[in-house]
Amino acid sequence: MKFNHETVELPPITAINKDGVRVYETPQGKYYPSITTVLSIRNKKGIMEWRKRVGDDVANYIARTAANRGTKVHHMCEDYLNNVEKDWPEKWKEHTKHFLPYTLFGQVRPHLDKNVNNILSQECGLYSDKYRVAGRVDCIAEYNQIPSIIDFKTSTRERNDEWNESYYIQASAYAEMFEERTGIEINQIVILVVTEDGVVQEFVKDKGEYLPKLIEAIDDFTTDWEKEENEKVDESPAVIGAPV
Repeated sequence: MKFNHETVELPPITAINKDGVRVYETPQGKYYPSITTVLSIRNKKGIMEWRKRVGDDVANYIARTAANRGTKVHHMCEDYLNNVEKDWPEKWKEHTKHFLPYTLFGQVRPHLDKNVNNILSQECGLYSDKYRVAGRVDCIAEYNQIPSIIDFKTSTRERNDEWNESYYIQASAYAEMFEERTGIEINQIVILVVTEDGVVQEFVKDKGEYLPKLIEAIDDFTTDWEKEENEKVDESPAVIGAPV
């Protein structure tokens, strides 16, 4: 399978940490928080409860393992869609280091062969002046011949729509950012999830359903961030012009 690329040039953005928040600097010198950071507010309560239940050591191990697994599968998908030769990087075939991710990629691969083509961009930085957010998307391509935002995810077990809502909001944000930067409208979002049991789940949605939730998430993040900034100022004894 050889994938066709119709690459769209996009302006580069740079990720940095600013006041403890992951942000992207745009070519115009503006700083926008990553959409992942924005959506973390939605998940904060659940994650804190889970950490309390299992303990920090276990939580850290699970989170680290999941992130490592997901990153490797994502890079394997990216290499494959970039038409790396069939005997592609031996680095992915080192069974002692990559056995599980390589096996999971093997489950996703037929879905890529069957459904993905005419790739516009991979692992590209995007930002929106309208929503004042930024991020880096896995893949923008046709999925079943429809232009789509495609995100690759891994999971220990099968997922459902309720668990995926933040994924849908994130992908919808990427669709809006891409249209703002290029003028190319994308309405379909696709989340491909492969589980450790080898199950591949395909979630196909319309971004329009999640744009109100995107706006709500941005408002919540902004309120929370401004509250934290005000608390920092209130706690500082050295505010200029204020009595100590």
